[in-house]
Parts: sequence; C-alpha cells; structure tokens
Amino acid sequence: MPQPPFFHEESASVRFWVQTDAGLIGASISRSVLHHRFQPGAKDDDPLQTYGAHAETIGAAVRMRVAAGSLEPVMVREYDLRGTAD
Repeated sequence: MPQPPFFHEESASVRFWVQTDAGLIGASISRSVLHHRFQPGAKDDDPLQTYGAHAETIGAAVRMRVAAGSLEPVMVREYDLRGTAD
C-alpha cells in the first residue's frame, strides 16, 4: 500500500501514487496547476484538499501519460488536464 498523498513544501506540489497497468506509479501535481485548473477564483486554497476533490481526474491524466510512454515520476501539467469535465 502506498503512502497517502501529501504536500511537499520544497517542490510546492502534491505527491501521490496511481495504480496503472504497469503497477503503482509515483506522480505529482503543482500547487499552481491545481489552483489554476480547479480553483481559479479561490483565495488560500488548500492544494491537498483540491487534489482530493479531483483525484480521479488527475489519476486518469497520469494513466494517459504513462500509456503514452512517460516514466515515473509523472509530473501532471495543466495541458494533461485539458478537456476534462472536472
């Protein structure tokens, strides 16, 4: 069982793990991507809480990147979340 998602201060990103066909993959998403994609009007939004509310969408983006050949750790970019309904 992987460690639960956590906010990594030094990189200003949420680090987490996603189950893929290739196994458990480590990934991260920056505070700024979380804010701009999911909470653009919010002030002082909590990146870990935002991640939790959108973990399924973010996990799908990681699986898509892995399927396209990305290696661990996968850094989710705003571009990876384009076209998502979330």
